[in-house]
Amino acid sequence: MGIQGLARFIDDHGAILTDDQFRNSKLIIDGTYLYHSLYFNSCVDQQHGGDYDDFEDQVCKFFKALRDCGIEPYVIIHGGSDFSDKKFETQLHHVQSRINTANNLSKGLQGSGLLPILIKQVFKQVLSSLKVPFAQCIFEADQEIASLAERWNCPVMSNNSDFYIFDIQAGYLPFFHFQWQNASTQRWSSQNYIPCKRYTTTSFCRHFNINRQLLPVFAAIAGIDYVNLDKICFPIRWEDNLPMEPNRNPSKNPRADMLLKWLASFQEQQEALDNVPRLIVSRNNQHNMDSALQALSLSTETYQLQPGCLERFFIKDKAPDPSHLPDHLSVLPDWTLLPLMKGTLSSSIIHILQLRPVIQGVQVEDHSFPSGNNTSRPVRQVVFGLLLGERREVEEYDREGINLTSSMVKAILPRAAQQMQLDMLNQAPHSVRLEVFLETLGVSQSTLNGLPSHLELPVAVTYYWLRHAHPQPDHPLLQALLLGLVYGELCRQRKMLERLRGLIQRGASNLDLAVAHAYSQWQRCMRDVLDLNQLLCFPLPEPQIAWLYRGTLVHQLVDELRGVVTPDSLLMEDPSSGQLYRAMLEAILNSQETEATGQPDGPSADSGLAERKTERIKEGYHLSLS
Repeated sequence: MGIQGLARFIDDHGAILTDDQFRNSKLIIDGTYLYHSLYFNSCVDQQHGGDYDDFEDQVCKFFKALRDCGIEPYVIIHGGSDFSDKKFETQLHHVQSRINTANNLSKGLQGSGLLPILIKQVFKQVLSSLKVPFAQCIFEADQEIASLAERWNCPVMSNNSDFYIFDIQAGYLPFFHFQWQNASTQRWSSQNYIPCKRYTTTSFCRHFNINRQLLPVFAAIAGIDYVNLDKICFPIRWEDNLPMEPNRNPSKNPRADMLLKWLASFQEQQEALDNVPRLIVSRNNQHNMDSALQALSLSTETYQLQPGCLERFFIKDKAPDPSHLPDHLSVLPDWTLLPLMKGTLSSSIIHILQLRPVIQGVQVEDHSFPSGNNTSRPVRQVVFGLLLGERREVEEYDREGINLTSSMVKAILPRAAQQMQLDMLNQAPHSVRLEVFLETLGVSQSTLNGLPSHLELPVAVTYYWLRHAHPQPDHPLLQALLLGLVYGELCRQRKMLERLRGLIQRGASNLDLAVAHAYSQWQRCMRDVLDLNQLLCFPLPEPQIAWLYRGTLVHQLVDELRGVVTPDSLLMEDPSSGQLYRAMLEAILNSQETEATGQPDGPSADSGLAERKTERIKEGYHLSLS
């Protein structure tokens, strides 16, 4: 989470950072901060649910710049959890802030900092396609990142100010100063480099004349997220302890300056901690004082470098030894460890198995309606059931209106999953795992026959969304969504229809809140179904997510389709795209017909009525592309 204001404080003391021409080195990258930074710095759309293909393009450009300069990246994505829940209140505060941002964006107001809900999955898939080594950390990632960097004697790149405190000999490269877009890249030259600034604890400690062992004490007292003396009623009045010299220029952060001056009088960490009570204005409550000092001491331990598991993973492709896991991770079945680290299993299962609260994602939607996350709750209930068994409950945090609230959600198990055991789930027959998946979504296998395998899951999700979304999506919403899938397929094949290209070049339309709400529900369904598919060890192939949804395009398509435009007029340039559109639409309508007859495997006495109903629906969706 970082230390508030520390990055700016170090920038203000410009001599601490040194200019560097970074090249020909390993680099440990904080992946979570990277995908946040790449998305927001590239000004990709935030209002329409995400333009994932634009984000994919940014990621590809970034890693090309690294490789052009001989930089060997290793990406670490946060996945583990702080078991002590010390940061949970801060997380809730950040989520409430994102809800407020989403509400502003839904009203056409300014807002930033809202990531599309599928962005982490897209990022991992792009890394895989680029063959960039990455790990999803099942422990607290910061210590693991710093430990690996020290082990390999290479720097860390992040925007997390905690890395100003870890004693990494090769230093820390703040992403804010990492000018990858201005890389000096002369073809075939070994002198290509990326201009950046490098930080080392040596330069910091020399500048302020303090022992490097005292940096964790500085971080703890300055106020990392879960230790702040002011918040626990032990304020420090620095002017009573260290009056500023009368001729000294005032600092932009005098508290940090005075804290560092105070620390300079000590040599050992424990000596400084023992003297903290002398800084406190009121020391009447000894019990609270003891608790505060214990919290400070524990916080300094988070910066101690310990042997990690990442080197073993990157070199030997092995997960941590289960016998060496801390107690709070012993709930993870052995078979899940390697998929978790490879990022092919959602890190949310760690929270669920620990019976910890799960915080739902925030999207731009109509806040007068229930959260779009409610649409896919039945899917999450099956995930809970597979992990915990039936009749257990998981606490979920989600919005109600524009306020963050919590509720208990029951775990359920489909009929096909009644005999499945979590410890052996990966060994269940494919047919059983597929049956559980399809039963959860209410789709029959015959429905998906004839579709390209990588589109079976998106079509199944779309059918589920039509049945569960509220309000019920109208015809143009479904048509636009399927046309967006066709567009993604054309991009995958490196083809483009001029009509769709024209819509993209026209730019984003004004936000239609009803459309945004419907598609926020679809994206949440996609996210939770992807998690279910991963937990069931991929009964269906996982699609390339960046090609499934382009928010600005599908929003414009809805506008067009509510006018005089029809799907066939958009797809007439390429017969194969029309065939794909028709195949997906037929699969969805056939699923509706199967549901109407109540006979997944054969006709019923009411099949004629169902067929007539389906024909009327087909007419509404412009199924004929002649």
